[in-house]
Amino acid sequence: MPDLPLNGLAVVTDPATERHRPGAEVWVGVRTPGTEVPERVAAIRDTLVARGADLLPPSDGDDSVLRSLHSPGLLAWLETAADRWAAGTYAEDPGQDRVVPYVFPTEGMLGGLPVREVAAPHALAGRYCYDTMTLVGPGTWEAAHRSAALARTAAELAAGGRAAYALCRPPGHHAAREAFGGSCYLNNAAVAAETMRRLGGGPVAVLDVDAHHGNGTQALFYDRDDVFYGSVHVDPGAGWFPHYLGFADETGRGAGRGWNLNVPLPEGAGDDAFLGAVDQLVARARRLGAQGLVVSLGVDAAADDPESPLRVTEPGYAAAGALLRALDVPTALVQEGGYHLPTLGPLVAATLGPFAGAVSPGGAR
Repeated sequence: MPDLPLNGLAVVTDPATERHRPGAEVWVGVRTPGTEVPERVAAIRDTLVARGADLLPPSDGDDSVLRSLHSPGLLAWLETAADRWAAGTYAEDPGQDRVVPYVFPTEGMLGGLPVREVAAPHALAGRYCYDTMTLVGPGTWEAAHRSAALARTAAELAAGGRAAYALCRPPGHHAAREAFGGSCYLNNAAVAAETMRRLGGGPVAVLDVDAHHGNGTQALFYDRDDVFYGSVHVDPGAGWFPHYLGFADETGRGAGRGWNLNVPLPEGAGDDAFLGAVDQLVARARRLGAQGLVVSLGVDAAADDPESPLRVTEPGYAAAGALLRALDVPTALVQEGGYHLPTLGPLVAATLGPFAGAVSPGGAR
């Protein structure tokens, strides 16, 4: 298919996002090469620039939205974890230079007793991280913190009437109020949604097209009736991350009932099933009166991606972008997954194509 021009599309980016270098993942106890690598940024950025997109830095702003979404304990741990780990002997004994949890204070362990603050960094890590694959290193906090600023800036631009894309890394949709995992640390999409909602005053939709369910975003808005979360993803019941969440019967709670929609897809699903699900998400957002849109843009549902069994094509992503654009509300797109470097940039560009030059009259309403 021909390259889609992106003339005028605002791409918010920052080189600090490349400073997060987890080095590896620890999966079922084995150290394995990571796929969420710094090179993802250049693979996307270079493609978008070549097609005419405008690169913008994040705007100055405070962390008020970020701090309203994540607990003080989680933020303090992420900011200090690498330094606390480096102050110990972990790099020499047992030879681990990245922060990895080894014990998790689950309800089954605590038996109803409160979670206590503990002294050992390797124990405290499991207080906030719910898996062993999401490692923390010297540049992790800076990269995650700047990614949240990119998402906030994209939402500000969208609220002003200009479609904008935040080239976030690390991704964020698996990060909840006081827990992180799934290669995510801070929830960029949630920051964008809450920023847009505050600026616009009306309901906002977060539509997640990443191959994996955004359990963190769902959890953050599950009880609310001003942010709709909709996700298409590979069925967690078939053995895919996040395993315990992302099922079709999760529809919201209390005031948020009906404001959550999950559309799980079977392994091997391609364009037809994917686009049918995106159409469902857009229809629900329209019915709920969404006046702003945040797209959690993961492209790991593509056939060549190593992290999912879905088979979406580049034309499929372009068609998904057109469906999302048809909602015709101020839109911020936030990068989530996508790990096959040779096709990563073209897949993102294909999805962004329908938004090039998009201006919503009057900005957020």
